[in-house]
Amino acid sequence: MLKTQLIHPEILRICAQAGHHAKILIADGNYPASTKKGPNAEVVCMNLTPGVITCAQALEALLSAVPLDSIHTMGIPADDPYAKYGEPAAWGEFKKLIRKSGLKLKLKPIMKWDFYAAVESPDHVLTIQTGDAALWANVLLVVGSRPPDRQRK
Repeated sequence: MLKTQLIHPEILRICAQAGHHAKILIADGNYPASTKKGPNAEVVCMNLTPGVITCAQALEALLSAVPLDSIHTMGIPADDPYAKYGEPAAWGEFKKLIRKSGLKLKLKPIMKWDFYAAVESPDHVLTIQTGDAALWANVLLVVGSRPPDRQRK
């Protein structure tokens, strides 16, 4: 039995194979997951119906299981019509989950086209395609390293 909140077998397999600096994308329902991915990435579809599952739900599960170096959102260009609405509500939810997990990381936006380029990297190993209907809810995680096991000699 696993102690982590993450129990999806395929996602666990990919995360277990991922090394330091590997990238995991949690994509909202609007993200073009079939075309905007790295050459080594696998796509796991978790988009059952609009709104199920959300990016926040996927993030919470991954935060329980994977060490992270950084967490990024897709930044909204100033000339985009959605920029006038300010920070998306999903980002506030992500920040709460990061704090709840005990991580000292900040949520850092990467501007839209640079975000796509970051995802298309050879380091991108996994996209979790959600049914999240929220706009600008994509989250790119950069895997960290396991802390040394101080119990072993």
